[in-house]
Amino acid sequence: MKSRVLYFGEDSEKQARFEKNLEPYDFTTCSDADYVIDLMKVEPPDIIIADADFNGTKKFVKDIKSKFENVYITALFSDKTDKELSKHSNCILNYNSPDDIILATIDTCLRNKKSQETLYYTNKNLASSLYRLNVLYDTSSKFAGGLDKNKLIDIMIEGMDKALSFSLTCTLSFCNPSEPVLIINSLYELSEEILSALKLRTILNYKMLYDNRKLPFELDESNLKIVKKIKNPTGRYNFNIFRFDNMFASIGQNEEFYGCIEIFKDTKFTTDDSTCFQTIARQVSIPLKSAALYQEIMETNEKLKKLEKIKSDFISIVSHELRTPLASIKNSVDIVLTGKTGELNPNADNFFQMAHRNILKLSDIINDLLDISKIEAGKMTFNFEKTNINSVIMSAKTTLYAMALEKEIEILTECDDTLPEISIDSKRIERVLTNLISNAIKFSDNNKKIKISSQKINAENINKDNLFKTTLEKLSGNYVLVTVADEGIGIADKDILRVFDKFSQIEDSSMRKVGGTGLGLPIAKELIENHKGAIWCESEPNKGSQFKFVLPLE
Repeated sequence: MKSRVLYFGEDSEKQARFEKNLEPYDFTTCSDADYVIDLMKVEPPDIIIADADFNGTKKFVKDIKSKFENVYITALFSDKTDKELSKHSNCILNYNSPDDIILATIDTCLRNKKSQETLYYTNKNLASSLYRLNVLYDTSSKFAGGLDKNKLIDIMIEGMDKALSFSLTCTLSFCNPSEPVLIINSLYELSEEILSALKLRTILNYKMLYDNRKLPFELDESNLKIVKKIKNPTGRYNFNIFRFDNMFASIGQNEEFYGCIEIFKDTKFTTDDSTCFQTIARQVSIPLKSAALYQEIMETNEKLKKLEKIKSDFISIVSHELRTPLASIKNSVDIVLTGKTGELNPNADNFFQMAHRNILKLSDIINDLLDISKIEAGKMTFNFEKTNINSVIMSAKTTLYAMALEKEIEILTECDDTLPEISIDSKRIERVLTNLISNAIKFSDNNKKIKISSQKINAENINKDNLFKTTLEKLSGNYVLVTVADEGIGIADKDILRVFDKFSQIEDSSMRKVGGTGLGLPIAKELIENHKGAIWCESEPNKGSQFKFVLPLE
């Protein structure tokens, strides 16, 4: 095929000379810039000789260079050159040169053009290869540490989309053997008929993988669920998609099988496409196996939970055994402190008072251990009665009045007097309130205020923009909301979720100073949840905390 040379200009003398000297080439002339631009889109010339003497050549060359990447311009000058035109040209040709020089120059330009094209396409292919390598690396990084099988499948499909720009994928996933899923990712919407055809095609592909061997999972149309993900619902595919080029791969490693994937594209797949596709399909197999091992670990954890129950029962037994002698010691100390056994000197009185305080602390610890054991074993009894929550709030406030008075802390109440009675175990809810209020006192400086409020609220109106969003989104219907707000030291975000964990102690010097078993809030949480309610915390360091809980109206 002859190389194409186009002369852009309207000088008939120059046209005739070029036509005579460039006989080895397919030579054409044109002076219409728009026509040349249209020609570049269909059948571009190898070289354009742009006549500097022709009006509009500068603008034409600029337009051509801005719109087309791989175009070769030779600027033609008769006498002096133009710097701006030379800057946008690949070569400069002097019209006054001998014919053999002009022909040699055009030959050189063609060789340079071919070299540039080779370099251009080499760079383009290199850029494409680098992009795919980045996609493979990014996909591999996302696979690392992934323990959710379904998420790993999504990462695999996302990686293939980035690397191959597919039109449609059909991924058969056995991540949950009891519920096989066909995940369809499509650029455009699919009709029910096409979905049925893809479903049947996937089942046949799966069965063909094992030929006459036993299938790892039995599969038919009745037990195969379809999950459809459409990028652009405004468009729609028809049955022509089955004429698209396609590739198929199984997903698994050794004897482990997790599914298979088929990918469709409206253009031909290259050898590099196939390599990339198979690589990603193989890459996902390893983390899927890790995820399966993780699932085994989770099942082992369930067994450990049973051992935890045995431990809990042991704590309960030991606590009961400690309770009896502790009660006897407490009674003995109480009798001595009353003076019935004789008057105590000041030193003896101090030591007995110290013993009395520590007996009470130990008694509280044993009670907490017993309560948490009862709750975990499901043996805690509840006496539900219709009660007004405000009376429970006032009772808890009265109980802790002396404790607040020692730190000159004022306990304020803001209760809705129109609240209806609700069915609760008032003693258990008072235990929750005394725990929250006593914590507020412990972690507040002197001369601060604590505010307790109650109100009716619908689940839709509860502020869920916090770390307990998952718990709060499960609520529905009407509730009584109780809030205990303090002006204390507050809690950092990283510690808020831990406050309801058993034996949890937040690593803060002021926290450690007040002591405690770390069972008060977990017990409160269990008691509230046994009332079909929820408890949560909103806090900010140095700005106080708000502990809130809701109890259903019905």
